[in-house]
Amino acid sequence: MGINNELIRSQQIHPTAETIPSIHKRRVQWVILLGILFFCYSTAAHSNNQEDLQLIRDRIQSLQKDLIGKVELKQETSEALQRTAQTISVITGKLTELKEEDRKAITEHRQFQNQYQEIKSKTELERNRLEKLLYQQYIAGKQDYLRLALNQQNPNQIARAAHYYQRLSLARIDDIKALQSDQEKLETLIQSGRRKKEKIVAIQAEYFDQRKKLEQEKAKQQNLLAQVSEQIDKQRQEIDKLRKDEKQLTNLIEEINKAVAQKESKTIGSALINRKLPDASLTNTPFSTFKGKLNLPVRGKLVNAFGGQRSGKQLTWKGLFIQSNEGNEVKAISPGKVVFADWLRGFGNLIILDHGSGYMSLYGNNATLRKQVGETIRSGETIAIVGNSSGNLDTGLYFELRHQGKPFDPLTWIKIE
Repeated sequence: MGINNELIRSQQIHPTAETIPSIHKRRVQWVILLGILFFCYSTAAHSNNQEDLQLIRDRIQSLQKDLIGKVELKQETSEALQRTAQTISVITGKLTELKEEDRKAITEHRQFQNQYQEIKSKTELERNRLEKLLYQQYIAGKQDYLRLALNQQNPNQIARAAHYYQRLSLARIDDIKALQSDQEKLETLIQSGRRKKEKIVAIQAEYFDQRKKLEQEKAKQQNLLAQVSEQIDKQRQEIDKLRKDEKQLTNLIEEINKAVAQKESKTIGSALINRKLPDASLTNTPFSTFKGKLNLPVRGKLVNAFGGQRSGKQLTWKGLFIQSNEGNEVKAISPGKVVFADWLRGFGNLIILDHGSGYMSLYGNNATLRKQVGETIRSGETIAIVGNSSGNLDTGLYFELRHQGKPFDPLTWIKIE
């Protein structure tokens, strides 16, 4: 805006003093101003994209750290779940064993009870028999003594009968004692079996309680594992998406960098149009004295600048490309000698002039060449005709300046008019 105001102020003071050079100067200033504005906008957009890219990378890094923690938690939960399942399996096996022991204890208990009832019945039967035997012995003893007194029978026979009854009674008594002893043993076994069953039931209850708690813990672990797995899947999906965004944004930034570089390289060149050609005013003086006095070899529009990135290639411009109509004459920028004049891949029909002291000028992409190697050339002399022999899409001249074989920016030596 300051440049524009100065131009307006100058016109107001000297309204009739506007010459062709001042018009050209104002046009160049406008071009520079527009270039600065574009550069500022591109720089701001580039800065914002860089910040967005850094945010994405920070988010990816944060998610990856959190993901590592969740993967470790998933591993720990899986291991805990496995241990819980193994413990439940062990307890279930013990419960199965206890169930079998309980079944055997119940069977033994029933058997003992049945035997107890049988012995009890036998004991009652023997007691009844003993009572009857004692009663019969008592009755028979009275009758024997009565017969002995009345009939005067043999007393030895009566004594033998009494002895027989006595031995039989003693045998009955021994049987009853043996049955009672067996009954007491069975009762002890029954009590032991009852206690054993009660112990089994208590252990079963404890195992059932443990298994119930473990099942609840297992359910919690499974729920946690499912949640962590779901979070891991979501985070991995988010990381994949962010990586795609990162790649896309990185590509965008690279494209912006290329565009900015190309725009910077073209900001001056693409807006400049050369109308003046070299003439014979330059004499055979050292080439180094011509800095800032040279004219471009052809009329046309500059479409690139020295050092700018070549579109679609990982290369930079080593010179200038000047769009010009086919058939226009290409002029020598200063006196020199032709050291090369032939077709060269990438340059098309190329002619090179040696200006002495290590300075050379290169003219490529020509339709035809007018001079041959060894000829001495005057400043402003026609040396070629404009074309596109290098395969360039545009018709024009490719122009380079070199010193000691190294290219340098021609615009630092050229005046565009």
